[in-house]
Amino acid sequence: MLLLSDNVADEVSVTQRHAHGSRRLGRAGSHARVLALALALTCAAAGCRYSVDLEPLKAAAQSSTITAADGTVLASLDTGEHRTDVKYADIAPVLRAAVISIEDHRYFEHPGVDVHAVVRALQHDATSGGIAEGGSTITQQYVRAVLLGRERTVHRKLREAVLAVQLERKYTKREILERYLNTIYFGNGAYGVQAAANRFFGTSASRLTLPQAALLAAVIRAPENYNPYTHKRAARLRRNLVLDKMAQYGHLTKQAAARAKSAPLGVSDRSWKHPSLAPYFVDQVKQFVLDHREFGATVAERRRALYAGGLKIQTALDPRLQALAEDAVAKVLVDPAHDPSAALVSIDPRTGHVKAYVGGRDYFGRDPWAKFDLASQSRRQAGSAFKPFVLATALEQGVPADTKYQAPAEITLPLRGQAPWVVHNYDGQGGGTMSLVDATVRSVNTVYAQLIMDVGPTPVVQLASRLGIRSKLMPYPSSALGTNGVSPLDMASAYTSFAADGLHTNPVFVTRVTGADGTVLYNEAPQRERVLPPDIAREVNGILEQVVSRGTGVNARIGRPVAGKTGTGEQWRDAWFVGSTPELTTSVWVGFATSERSMVPPATRDRVTGGTWPAQIWGLFAGAALAETPVSTFPAPSGAAALTVKTQPLPDVSRMPGDRASQLLNDAGYAVRVVEQPNRTYPPGTVLGQEPIANTPITKGTEVTLTLARVPRRTRVPMVLGLLADEASYAVAANGLQVHLVVQAEPPPGSPARAGRVWKQSPLAGEPADEGNEVTVWVNR
Repeated sequence: MLLLSDNVADEVSVTQRHAHGSRRLGRAGSHARVLALALALTCAAAGCRYSVDLEPLKAAAQSSTITAADGTVLASLDTGEHRTDVKYADIAPVLRAAVISIEDHRYFEHPGVDVHAVVRALQHDATSGGIAEGGSTITQQYVRAVLLGRERTVHRKLREAVLAVQLERKYTKREILERYLNTIYFGNGAYGVQAAANRFFGTSASRLTLPQAALLAAVIRAPENYNPYTHKRAARLRRNLVLDKMAQYGHLTKQAAARAKSAPLGVSDRSWKHPSLAPYFVDQVKQFVLDHREFGATVAERRRALYAGGLKIQTALDPRLQALAEDAVAKVLVDPAHDPSAALVSIDPRTGHVKAYVGGRDYFGRDPWAKFDLASQSRRQAGSAFKPFVLATALEQGVPADTKYQAPAEITLPLRGQAPWVVHNYDGQGGGTMSLVDATVRSVNTVYAQLIMDVGPTPVVQLASRLGIRSKLMPYPSSALGTNGVSPLDMASAYTSFAADGLHTNPVFVTRVTGADGTVLYNEAPQRERVLPPDIAREVNGILEQVVSRGTGVNARIGRPVAGKTGTGEQWRDAWFVGSTPELTTSVWVGFATSERSMVPPATRDRVTGGTWPAQIWGLFAGAALAETPVSTFPAPSGAAALTVKTQPLPDVSRMPGDRASQLLNDAGYAVRVVEQPNRTYPPGTVLGQEPIANTPITKGTEVTLTLARVPRRTRVPMVLGLLADEASYAVAANGLQVHLVVQAEPPPGSPARAGRVWKQSPLAGEPADEGNEVTVWVNR
């Protein structure tokens, strides 16, 4: 008799041993017929009333697998029975030998029922007064698993034996062993050897080592009692028994068994209990299957196909980009306990493939809202990130991008049958006239309020829907400022229409689905639709590039052309940055998930706008994602359209006398607005700063704000200890001082009653200070 090598069962030795057993089985053929007859007569005498014809074998449920674009497994879906069938040849011989040794060492010798084992079991039953499960062959165990229940009665055991003999007449030993090993339960939700090998060791059934195979064989008898995660000592003892049996029955040497016994159990961690890669994306894939009739006529049929049909679902997700997206969010929102949440969706505008998808902070967290998908289910104000849809509508209606509008800090517009609409700019600044290009770059609300009144709210929301917004949009004038609720998936999808030269492809999550038998059930066939003329899309991109190069989106610069737009919701409750390169369109939203809270201190470390945390997240992600991708540019608009975005560098007038700086800027074609700031460092009237900053490319006619020094008045620092943060800020500002809030817990012992209140200030109350000086206050959360 040949022996197996130390680590791998030698197929020849097993085959020869089984062939020897098959010859003995042939000689036992007549015994099988006698045994079957005896079993039938016994059953009849016992009063059994059932047919002994072999019933059709039940089709076992198989797990469905969701994979990323590169084949990485994202999730395995099942109904509690994690199972993937494999062929006999794909099951490691060492595992087959281990199972036979511990469960049924005469498997290749008996006709389905082992008479010797049955006799032993009957003797045990007679002395114990009960019905035991001992004595069952592998064939009987398989019959029990797929045809019978677990009840312990004489009738069931007789029927099991009869069907086992019949099964061996219909199928070969190899076929039965293959079916058995694909069916039995190994514990921890794993049904069949492939699922067990993956779950316990992170490998396949064909690559199991001797110690691994012995452990899997060990748990079959009682998966919970021999669970290697919870009953390690029992699992080790049982595994070592399997190794002894393998040596006893000639499948390996005693020396090999001894070496294998010294190996650790070696089970992988239990991370499979919560798949960690893109769970919000996986939910989108599940919904895709449940929504499409290719996978079943009814929802119930589609659900069974998803969880028990053995589907192989290939997706568009790029695991590298997914990891980069999650990392970018984590690097900016560094305090999960207090920082707001973020969502990120990244799409290839050329194909519609969703490459990265962050739907929340922790899908498997304890919060009741943890599984709520912020990327697709939330509807939050887009703020100024909606303005490109107004701009595209205007360009499509023939409004040139160099058209100038009045750009006051505040404007009141009449509405038919309603109260007048009062619009303020975000920064409270304004004055003079401004082109649509600069109004977009600087995100000027008062210009866009006038623009939407000219082009009409209905065409704007219609175009936004055509470009890819699937949320319901109301055609109100305020939609120009992003008051409609949209999702990050909406925004990424719509902006791909600009990046793809006016062509739109619906977001693609799933690229291919095959059934358990390899039949192709679904193949991605994306439809690209012309939603915007190419020149309009190119002109919008050209203007949005300036938003990033010199406007509110400078934090998203990554050393290559980026066309994007910031957005900040009312009261700083939502913050966005949506931007594209020709290869990737990504939307980022930041906000509190459970309520629309303002993202200002002390709720957040800083005042959050679209140009801060969202733009930073976008830049970190896109910069890393495209680090090895050659730089490419958007196509330039043709003809006269290209002339509408001409700019020139803004002169540097810092430290000049105010009157001289104003004259220089007026002569260069710019409008000038002057504000004063208390300052003792420079003479009164000196230019302390300019907005936009020097050398920024802007168009003629753009308003430039100059900040001039003036002599500050003297004031005193107010007492703010014990006040709430907003009360302290008001008190400091009322004295003409600037406030710097530091959110930090006071030293112990603190009191819950002091939450959100000031516990320290500098300078101290009553000290003299110049108007405009800064007062730092420390506030509890």
